[in-house]
Amino acid sequence: MLHPSYSDLIEVVNSGVEEGEAPVVQSRYSIVIATAKRARQLISGAEPLVDDAAGKKPLSIAVEELYSGKIKILGEDEEIGGDMLDLAEDISEEEIEISEEAEETTDEAETETEA
Repeated sequence: MLHPSYSDLIEVVNSGVEEGEAPVVQSRYSIVIATAKRARQLISGAEPLVDDAAGKKPLSIAVEELYSGKIKILGEDEEIGGDMLDLAEDISEEEIEISEEAEETTDEAETETEA
């Protein structure tokens, strides 16, 4: 099992949202995209923002940074401020539709395998 869980990560990312506002992240897909983007930055030479990064894989470091609040996923209308690393969501509707189609295809393949 992945620790922290997706629901824990979503809760941490949305913790700064005031009551009545739309959450920054509403799906696991957004968490996956943000951590993958950060992992690519780490692979490209960016310095890890957590102390115990030695020996860990870039994706594990990215998840830990997100969970500890070292990086922040910004909504479309937010600006970069302070010393937080920005992983602004740039997910288009087309990417979301492709992801949903891929999920449906996977579900169909699993159903066929079970039969």
